[in-house]
Amino acid sequence: MAERPDPSAAPELLVRSGGVAQVMSPGHAYHVGRDPACELVIPDDRVSWHHAVLRTTGDHWLVEDEGSTNGTYADGHRVSRSDVGPGSVLRFGNPADGPCAVLDDVPGRPAVDRPSSVSHPAATHTFRRPSTVRHLPPARTVRIGRSADNDLVVDDLAVSRRHAELRAGPDGYALVDLGSHNGTYLNGSPVQQAPVRPDDIIGIGHSAFVLVGDRLQEYVDTGEVSLDVQELTVRVGKGTEGRTLLGGVSFPVGEKSLLAVIGPSGAGKSTLLNALTGLRPADGGTVLYDGRDLYRDYAELRQRIGLVPQDDILHTQLTVRRALGYAAELRFPQDTAPAERAARVEEVIRELGLVERAGLPIHKLSGGQRKRVSVALELLTKPSLLFLDEPTSGLDPGMDRSVMHMLRGLADDGRTVIVVTHSVLSLDVCDRLLVLAPGGTLAYYGPPAQALPYFGFAQWPEAFEAFENDRGRDWAGQFRASALYRRYITGDTRQPPAPAAPRPPVAAPRTRHGGAQLWTLVRRYAAALSSDRTFLIIMVALPFVMGAMAHAISGGKLTDGAATVLLILCVGAVLTGAANAVRELVKERVIYLRERAVGLSRTAYLLSKVLVLGTVTVVQAVVLTLVALFGVQLNAPGGTGVLMPPLVEITLAVALLAFTAMLLGLLVSALVRKEEVTMPLLVLLAIVQVVFCGALHQLRGTAVLEQVAWLVPSRWALAAMAGTIDLGRLQPGPLTADPLFRHAVGPWLLDMGMLVVLSAVFGLCVYRLLRRQEPEIMRL
Repeated sequence: MAERPDPSAAPELLVRSGGVAQVMSPGHAYHVGRDPACELVIPDDRVSWHHAVLRTTGDHWLVEDEGSTNGTYADGHRVSRSDVGPGSVLRFGNPADGPCAVLDDVPGRPAVDRPSSVSHPAATHTFRRPSTVRHLPPARTVRIGRSADNDLVVDDLAVSRRHAELRAGPDGYALVDLGSHNGTYLNGSPVQQAPVRPDDIIGIGHSAFVLVGDRLQEYVDTGEVSLDVQELTVRVGKGTEGRTLLGGVSFPVGEKSLLAVIGPSGAGKSTLLNALTGLRPADGGTVLYDGRDLYRDYAELRQRIGLVPQDDILHTQLTVRRALGYAAELRFPQDTAPAERAARVEEVIRELGLVERAGLPIHKLSGGQRKRVSVALELLTKPSLLFLDEPTSGLDPGMDRSVMHMLRGLADDGRTVIVVTHSVLSLDVCDRLLVLAPGGTLAYYGPPAQALPYFGFAQWPEAFEAFENDRGRDWAGQFRASALYRRYITGDTRQPPAPAAPRPPVAAPRTRHGGAQLWTLVRRYAAALSSDRTFLIIMVALPFVMGAMAHAISGGKLTDGAATVLLILCVGAVLTGAANAVRELVKERVIYLRERAVGLSRTAYLLSKVLVLGTVTVVQAVVLTLVALFGVQLNAPGGTGVLMPPLVEITLAVALLAFTAMLLGLLVSALVRKEEVTMPLLVLLAIVQVVFCGALHQLRGTAVLEQVAWLVPSRWALAAMAGTIDLGRLQPGPLTADPLFRHAVGPWLLDMGMLVVLSAVFGLCVYRLLRRQEPEIMRL
């Protein structure tokens, strides 16, 4: 097979014309003319619409006239074709005063120079040539940001108004982040301040900047990016007990392509998706995002990747517009004006065809429409790569085809879209199809129409049966030996194989400003709860029902039945707090993991739950206590509590118990994997609180039971309330002779203090469980 010529043998050149400087990369043609589509546009009447072209041949550059009316001139002579290079002066339309283009070496760069993080820029879309070349003023700080008053303005909502600075110094430039929302990156790694060497890549939003002498070249990621996957391997376990989930998978994905990934269950589709998105980096191999190592530069490039999981990633109680609005607050910089965010939200609503449904709650939409909303959320930040996991799962054939045609349109608009699916109904709309065989090996890659003929089957069910029944067959080896492999993998792969080298740990995602996130999360969560009518009814009814029961039993006076009244208050507080929280984390797990991957603060997320649910729970506890004890004679010693009025002390104890139970509910929610198991666990939780609170049997002096009771919040709340009214005086006996029940400052403070301690312990456990559930890349 003949080798393709290496276009990099010719040098890069800088062409200056009309005050604009542009780098010309070898291997590409640069057209000159009045046509706005030309690479070098010259708005002069003497210049033809398509006047001339500059291109490389071998190791040098040529200028060719394209049949222009007034001619092309090189160094004063009219030419139809001529060699040119550094120092050449070209004029178009007139040899004396026609528009001029001067060719020169790229300053500060050897002939074959390239950005340090890109191995083969000519094979990328982003780094083929700069979109702009800017002169840097000598010995002066250059501020970069979205606002018009910056020295270098980047029109990108992902960029803060005042994002970063290039500070000139005696030893060159230093890059300084100005507290930006999405971070400033140097060669893919986040930096606060770092020196910039020639050919380092400065990443800000969707733009990359390369310092070349006294010029700053800008490269803009417009979304038309390629993906080159090279020998990806994923293993679990060690030694002979290890198992390969993905075995040496390689394939290229072109710009503006739609790729479908299919295969039987257990073939490694989810593993491949996690490896391609960086959530679970492969143990071996490389993923090149438009020429850049995704794992090495993950901290920066993850912002260019959109991921739509199989489950909904939005709060379905909210309307489409409101849900997208909160998502925009979390993902865009704090200094983004509300009008800017709203405009972007409306833009994606129109793009996804959701205008007529923007005011509807998401739970009222059809399955296909809900999937469009999830896609809309990811499109807010204009990702270049969009991954979808089973987007048509559970949809009827019509909705299936509608979603796939939507993805086709997204790819055509300038994105690379990769969809993992079990459905084979609409594969014809895809550019490429990837089929994984059991064991995570590549069985086919190429046009969908050629897949079944290659396997020798008429229908996909037959092919899937063959995968299951013939597991000893070397599907990957057969495909590697085929002409399709040479055509669609070897032939279409742009990037050369990445050299095998130790890879540093993948950089963790940047956590954005927690305070601003907390405020947004609190408002969003409060809005979601207030839109849930079932929750509101239960929230309002439960404290009144439990309080009325306790009030009825009291008979208007706490005497012989005081322990039963206190027990009901404990049970009501526990049920109130735990029921509020026991489903909240497990039902939002998919939402949390996706938002965490794009910079959500774990602390802000947990605090938003604690603040909102804590407020609701404390209010319920107060209502419960007041309904139960309003007008009831508490019979506290001397009519006073230990430190405060009796009703106040009891209310504090019930409120603190309810708050602690709420945190315990969050702990249960963080532990379980399915929402369905939370209700049985809630019942069990209530029973444990009743058994170990100390109102039914004596705990003091009972081995094991007494120690276990230390971890039960109701044990301490009941003791605090018993101390307030001196339960041992009202109901004398061995059960109420517990030292924790004494009407004294020490025991009462111990009881209340233990509730505070248990709250802190439960909260810390929830935080640790949230961290453990995250993919390793997110664990800061």
